[in-house]
Amino acid sequence: MSTINSVNSSTTDTSTTKTSNNQSLSQEDFFALLSTQLSMQDPSNPVDNDQMIAQMASFSTVDGIGKLNDEISNLNTVMTSSQALQASGLVGQKVLVPSGTAYLSADEPSIRGVISTSAPINAIKVSVQDATGQVVRTFTVDGSEGGNIDVDWDGMDNNGNAVAAGQYTIKANGVVDGKSEDLYVSTYGHVSSVSLNSSSGAVLNVRGIGGVALSDVLAVSEG
Repeated sequence: MSTINSVNSSTTDTSTTKTSNNQSLSQEDFFALLSTQLSMQDPSNPVDNDQMIAQMASFSTVDGIGKLNDEISNLNTVMTSSQALQASGLVGQKVLVPSGTAYLSADEPSIRGVISTSAPINAIKVSVQDATGQVVRTFTVDGSEGGNIDVDWDGMDNNGNAVAAGQYTIKANGVVDGKSEDLYVSTYGHVSSVSLNSSSGAVLNVRGIGGVALSDVLAVSEG
């Protein structure tokens, strides 16, 4: 007898533990509670219909929100996978990133970029700075068409000598409405690899620059 009682006690404890660990309220649980409430109500003071409807509406809303959260989570997973697949195709390509800084090397002896202007400018002054901020080259480009103006630096300094490999920054300046104004510059960089970030999604690792979010890429060019 004592053995049987011990087994029953253990079974009861296990059942209680399982029940206590399940804190969610299912639709069956809700209707069971509602049925119990109706069966135990005071016949002389029954539950108000509006109150019952409000309870049912509240449960439906909470249940709907839970299902919506699950769907959004699934959608995020699909979008992340899609982003990763899309980004993997950019490895070995050059992408236009919103930065005037790019990397010069023996494999890539020149830097291409885009200068954005709000109005036509006859002559845009361009300066190229090394990593220390020293200007190594200055030249002008025609901005008379306005909009996005292509800029190409051949990797030479003002004396016609090839500069050392490293990071260089292209800056542009022009006269707009009679005032000197710094212009926005974007440059192309080589995508060496792709990584996934839980918060920002697919990140392109651009040679010499670092991580760039896929959503920040402005254009893609052949490698």
